[in-house]
Amino acid sequence: MIELYSFPTPNGHKVSIALEELALDYRIVPINIARGDQHTPEFLAISPNNRIPAIVDLDPEDGDGPLPVFESGAILLYLARKTERLLPESPRSQAEVLQWLMWQMAGFGPMLGQLGHFRVFASEKIEYAIGRYADEAARLYGILDRRLSGREWLADEYSIADIAVAAWVNFRGMHAIELDDLPNVADWFERFMLRPAVQRGLAAGAGVWGDEPLTQDERNALFLRGRRPGAPEVAGR
Repeated sequence: MIELYSFPTPNGHKVSIALEELALDYRIVPINIARGDQHTPEFLAISPNNRIPAIVDLDPEDGDGPLPVFESGAILLYLARKTERLLPESPRSQAEVLQWLMWQMAGFGPMLGQLGHFRVFASEKIEYAIGRYADEAARLYGILDRRLSGREWLADEYSIADIAVAAWVNFRGMHAIELDDLPNVADWFERFMLRPAVQRGLAAGAGVWGDEPLTQDERNALFLRGRRPGAPEVAGR
């Protein structure tokens, strides 16, 4: 059994999709980041970076008690290695998967995350920031489209790299990204979304997150300063 501490974000969806693809038993422990659940001592003991998702494997291979894992890329690797699926065995093919997984973790996700923040959540619309991250998003999508030319998946076969990248493409509306001029991305993403496990992973946890409007204090904690609601201001932050 895997405990999944999560919220319905691109990074959260990565792990629920992978768990469904790998047919692992899991239960969701909702961490409502809009309410500050990520700052609780209980969650910080599992995810010291106070970010979702995180997992606890209650039955790890070493049999040495529950094993927590944080960071979505590390979780995908852990689950793939645990099940010996979604990660090829050959060094060359495995390198292909890992390169694109790290590309998503280091560039595609962070840049799109910043674009989404400045477009949607920032209290002040800063055109320089929006333009900077929109340009970088366009560059990264161009790389993705070129990579997928003549390919069904990012590597030789469907893998954790596809899950990691597609989970962010699924939020492209927040980033004002259209796939009309990215035909290879569009075809690949359609194949991805048709997978039953993907559909189950995206729907996992529906109804447990809570959708009440945020207070200003909660918005500050989530989007502006990363503070627990009600925490004092810190000079210079």
